[in-house]
Order: sequence, then C-alpha cells, then structure tokens
Amino acid sequence: MKMNIQIDMTPKEAREFLGLPDVSKAQERMMAEIEKRMKAAIDVNDPEAMMRAWMPLGGAGLEQFQKFMFDSARAVASGMAGRKDADKAKS
Repeated sequence: MKMNIQIDMTPKEAREFLGLPDVSKAQERMMAEIEKRMKAAIDVNDPEAMMRAWMPLGGAGLEQFQKFMFDSARAVASGMAGRKDADKAKS
C-alpha cells in the first residue's frame, strides 16, 4: 500500500506544530554580530585581519576542506571504476 499525504503550511507553522523553538531572534543577533565583525575587519584595511574574521581556522581550515573534497572525489571515482569492472564481469 502506498500513501501520499500533502500538508500545506509555512515553516513557522511546521515548527510550532512540532514544538520546535523559534530561533529567529537568536539568528538575527548572530548575523548582526557576524556583520559587525566583518565590517570591523574591512574598515581596518588589513587583509590578514579580514581572513582571520572570516575564516577562524585560517589556512588550516582551507587545507582541511580541500583534503575533504579531494578525498571525496577520489572515493567516488574509485567507486565508479569498481562498478564498471563489476558490470564488465557480469557481461
């Protein structure tokens, strides 16, 4: 048996129905703080200060992200190669 139920409600109504907290005020405060820090870094005209404000982990964070992306791409590529080999063996 297959059932399909569609409910038409806004995200706010869904959060209220599920009993989830309204975090919009906290999100607004956090975004205001981030904006304030970014403006302070830009006003200084110091590229190094801007990078510290925007990327707290600095170069290490960027290197970790690049390694993650390369490792993920390598895993996908090796998985696809393995699938092609399996398909050839079935033929």
